Amino acid sequence: MRFQVAIAVASACSALANPYAVRQRSIVSEIKDSYDFVIIGGGQAGLVLGGRLSEDSNHTVLVLESGENGDDYRQRIDTPAYSYFDSLWVTPLNWDFKTSPQPGAKDREMTWPRGKVLGGSSAINGLYLNKPGEIEINAWQDMLEDMDGADYWGWNNFDNAIKKSETFTAPLDYIVSQSDALFTIDDHGSKGPIQASYPAWMPEQNGAWNLALNNMDVPPAKDTYGGKNAGGYISTSSIDPATWKRSYSRTGYLDALPPRPNYDVLANAHVTRIVFDSKSPKNNFTANAVEYSQDGGATKKTVSVKKEVIVASGSVGSPAVLMHSGIGPKDVLSEAGVDLVHELPGVGQNLQDHLLATVYWNTTTKTPGAVWVDDSDEQRNDTSFLSFVNDAVAYLNGDRIFGDGFQKFQDSVTSQMSKSNPTGTTDKNVTAGYRAIYNTTASVILPSEQGQIELLLVTSALDGTVGITAALQHPLSHGAITIASNNPIDYPVINPSYLSHPADVTMLREGLKLARKLGETSPMKDTLTAEVTPGTDVQSDADWEDWMREKVDTEFHPSSSCAMLPLSQGGVVDATLKVYGTFNVRVADASVPPIAFSAHLVGSTYGIAETASDIIRRWWNLPRPRKDTSKGNKDNNKTNSDGNTSNNDGNDSAESSGSSSSDNAGNGNAASMAQPFGIAALSAAWAMVMVLV
Repeated sequence: MRFQVAIAVASACSALANPYAVRQRSIVSEIKDSYDFVIIGGGQAGLVLGGRLSEDSNHTVLVLESGENGDDYRQRIDTPAYSYFDSLWVTPLNWDFKTSPQPGAKDREMTWPRGKVLGGSSAINGLYLNKPGEIEINAWQDMLEDMDGADYWGWNNFDNAIKKSETFTAPLDYIVSQSDALFTIDDHGSKGPIQASYPAWMPEQNGAWNLALNNMDVPPAKDTYGGKNAGGYISTSSIDPATWKRSYSRTGYLDALPPRPNYDVLANAHVTRIVFDSKSPKNNFTANAVEYSQDGGATKKTVSVKKEVIVASGSVGSPAVLMHSGIGPKDVLSEAGVDLVHELPGVGQNLQDHLLATVYWNTTTKTPGAVWVDDSDEQRNDTSFLSFVNDAVAYLNGDRIFGDGFQKFQDSVTSQMSKSNPTGTTDKNVTAGYRAIYNTTASVILPSEQGQIELLLVTSALDGTVGITAALQHPLSHGAITIASNNPIDYPVINPSYLSHPADVTMLREGLKLARKLGETSPMKDTLTAEVTPGTDVQSDADWEDWMREKVDTEFHPSSSCAMLPLSQGGVVDATLKVYGTFNVRVADASVPPIAFSAHLVGSTYGIAETASDIIRRWWNLPRPRKDTSKGNKDNNKTNSDGNTSNNDGNDSAESSGSSSSDNAGNGNAASMAQPFGIAALSAAWAMVMVLV
């Protein structure tokens, strides 16, 4: 008996000493034969969906993730500064995709890093956590017209979904005084699984950022998380201020869960295709299984699906999964040797990505990059310093970019619409969708206060230079994801068609001029010396454009390749995220918005996944959070079809609306979704001790 007690106590101590052991509760090596919901992709969106859908103990949920669980790299994942100084891009946790040669960028192939690990790109990214604008989200909703479910995608509901995902912590007083960080607590969530905060250490260059922008007539953004993001600010980051570690979808939506026997997560499981019932009626195909491989495609396994398949493999992976399953453009599937199940020409089309280039200067001050290279191990290992991230940003609208020349630029964009076409397709519906997106961009977003160019301060360069990046936010150059073979292990073909539209060239060129101007404006200029890149020899428009084409690169924000649009416009999913022509397949990730946002995509992706979980629970008559269908000030008195109105703090929970979840977890609050591992493990162990005694 004493021996058994000793084992129980030792097990508790072991769990406390090794928190990764506690985290394995839902991560399994063997799975059941069937599940109600099978989620393809255990990345950022997939783990949100898994955590939320498994709240109901009467439904079984499986997440299949192609990558590993990440525990062997956990210190590098957890440490914010390592995302810049000890990047996971050179590890197996990165898909390391390559684009096709880009004619608009001197035929260069560009690397697209994407997370191949539980948590996806939220585990390896730069930790920016900001929001799109109200105008953009409402423009998305307006494109859906009277589609059933369109109300989910208005600003108020979408903003509340983002708030539901986060717990905001204000910056330290030192950070406020150092950087003039502005924030409005009501614009953030307070009970969500993802921690939104600021680092414990900032470089002195951050203090000059807003002051220099203000001297360029770019005022600080005071409502950037409330739907109006024009101006300069210090972005929140996905950092847990209790530990100064990365907060991402695995820590928030998986590690924090208590035991759930209805929820399994299988890593190292590459989905090869969705299997459809051969007896399904045409245009209403029912998925009854998912096929996957754990040995590089040598052998295949299947798991049966009772209710739904939810594809959450990202803007590259989601269209590839659909195409390998026989859903997509007929010509692409035929050339790849994939049997056609359902022709859907929009799959993989409308690909959009933010595109950037950076101006660099030498400096008289020591940057974080220089500290990392030159300083002692003591400073390099300081917890505060290791919370460093790049986080100074600004969004500039068309008026501030072009000044008096903006109307001429806008007229030029509008006049080119009838001559502009999507890349790689002649399908009339896809072309109609491209024109619809183009029209929304040109007539709604471009003339608004919405940011067209993002400026970012870069102090992480290991050569000690300081950079100011300009990034295009609403590209009119649209590309495509396709497949070139019938082997689902082969990488898809990525063609973003960078700079194929002349307006993108003009917009980014002018943005780079402003990046240079910002570096030449006090007080930024006070610590900057010689311009290193591109150098002062680059002056004319032709000089800038030639240099741009040599240097532009991805900002790592691909979107829109499974666009939510009407079927007549080449849409892939409807407003309930259901794939056209299927009965029970949805897509829920950054591939869904039909337009690009002026924001980093992490916050938006959490909002998409939270909204998707609400839609799916509603469909299957599960208890669900109430939703606000209004767009903002336009429709504030509008209510749901069931008569509910919104909890305006965005933190309404499944529990508060009648959840039957037996473990009360995942209800959008830190207490339930983020239980302390040590206390839980110790309590369980002592309960075992009492039974044994």
